[in-house]
Amino acid sequence: MAIPDYQTLMLPVLKSFSDKTEKTLRDISTLLAQEFGLTATELDAMLPSGAQTIFYNRIGWARTYLKKAGLLDIPRRGFCKITPAGLAELATNPKRIDVKYLERFPSFLDFKENSKLGVADSVKPTVQQLLLEQTPEESIGLAYEALRSKLADDILTEVIQRSPKFFERLVLDLLLKMGYGKFRDGAGIVTGKSNDKGIDAVVSEDKLGLESVYIQAKRYATDNNIGSNEIRNFKGALDEKNGLKGVFITTSYFTSEAIEAAKTTKYKIVLIDGERLAELMIEYNLGVSTAVTYELKKVDTDFFSEE
Repeated sequence: MAIPDYQTLMLPVLKSFSDKTEKTLRDISTLLAQEFGLTATELDAMLPSGAQTIFYNRIGWARTYLKKAGLLDIPRRGFCKITPAGLAELATNPKRIDVKYLERFPSFLDFKENSKLGVADSVKPTVQQLLLEQTPEESIGLAYEALRSKLADDILTEVIQRSPKFFERLVLDLLLKMGYGKFRDGAGIVTGKSNDKGIDAVVSEDKLGLESVYIQAKRYATDNNIGSNEIRNFKGALDEKNGLKGVFITTSYFTSEAIEAAKTTKYKIVLIDGERLAELMIEYNLGVSTAVTYELKKVDTDFFSEE
């Protein structure tokens, strides 16, 4: 049979976790390859980029969308597990789970909005229909946004599973890549002190080291938000350091009260949540590498000019 598309794979992927055990993507691939009776030729079929097999890639996307809807979770690196919400959904005995089905979950709607998923994900149009609605450049743009959103999610998943010390070092590395603390030796420092009043690292903002930026890094699960109390404590830490500038970075989110607390202050405090952190890591090539490169070429009209 033909390789199932990623939406068709969503329900089988979710069902593969119904025994409540943790599984890797490879485990799921093996199970579903047998369930769908795929041949060796179908399993070996590669994406046009040659970077991954088509079947493995589609299972990966199905898992990502289920995770975005809160039906699956990643408890540790490389492993996935069904959530109570996922078990509850299976109990309703759905006939099919696809993108339209997942739109009933607020977390998936947020993901869809942020990643700019378009018509191609909501329905399965023919190439001719797609070209009527979008130019090829627009289609590539939408695909790029979806891939970038998935990459950001994968990055955040990796970061959350690392130790707090690793996260502190990552935060400092990111700020160094952004141009802070590159001016002199020792300008970027991880404090590593339990009694340092919540200051995890320090970087210099200028070449002479006259301005220091103090950093607090909190590696929290995405459902453990940063509130106004943490911001007030950070202000107190800045006070003790006689500092005026700070960056508070978390893998989680800031509550509206925390955002307001950061604004109403004599200090300049920048808040970076998990989503923004992942975007900055992509932008500054930290923890990512180029998988494949496509070149879009156009006619060089100057070359064909006879004047």
